Amino acid sequence: MGVIIDGFIQAILLIVSLDPEIIDIASLSLKVSGASTLLASAMGIPLGAFIALNEFPLKRLLKNIIYTLMGLPPVVAGLLVFLMVSRAGPLGTYGLLFTPTAMVIAQVLLILPIITGLTITATRAVDRAIIDTAISMGAGRLHTALITLNEAKQALIVAVLAGFGRAVAEVGAVMIVGGDIRWSTRVLTTSIVLETRMGNYSMAIALGIILLSLSFVINMALNLLQGER
Repeated sequence: MGVIIDGFIQAILLIVSLDPEIIDIASLSLKVSGASTLLASAMGIPLGAFIALNEFPLKRLLKNIIYTLMGLPPVVAGLLVFLMVSRAGPLGTYGLLFTPTAMVIAQVLLILPIITGLTITATRAVDRAIIDTAISMGAGRLHTALITLNEAKQALIVAVLAGFGRAVAEVGAVMIVGGDIRWSTRVLTTSIVLETRMGNYSMAIALGIILLSLSFVINMALNLLQGER
């Protein structure tokens, strides 16, 4: 119990003291996870809406693949990206390995299926009468899709939050492609693993509290944007 109390006290002291390394770690965590979520949302929401609103060959197979990839093991995603950006890989000439860019790519690979799959579910849950009315009034495919997404916006926000939560809590993939380099690619989750291995449990708890606090603040901000209290 004393270790947990010390963790809380140390978390408060780290936040109040504005420790430069902690600020760097926390800001990198937000940057990487935020960029990953934005990119995955920009691709996953339109893709999910397209799959849900259109009929085409192998649609069922594509949906099954997406739903399967929603549970993609992080280490597998990290390994795939590592092989792509390593010197022997097709993207090796760009020097992406052990950089925040590689971490973003790995997180996008992880959360894109989640946002896409949840978008498919959210779009299909929209009342069919709304879609039929839009079509009967002459709305084109794009306009109909926008109307449908607007009706499903609450569920889409949940999808984005789920993607962000998955990204910010990621350890395995970002450690494989980022290398956990101090002042370069070290984020909150990898720092927690490092401090735990070193036996600095109070520091690990403190970093965990900071991570949870950041996630809470972001979720609360999005809820306020929805007009919820």
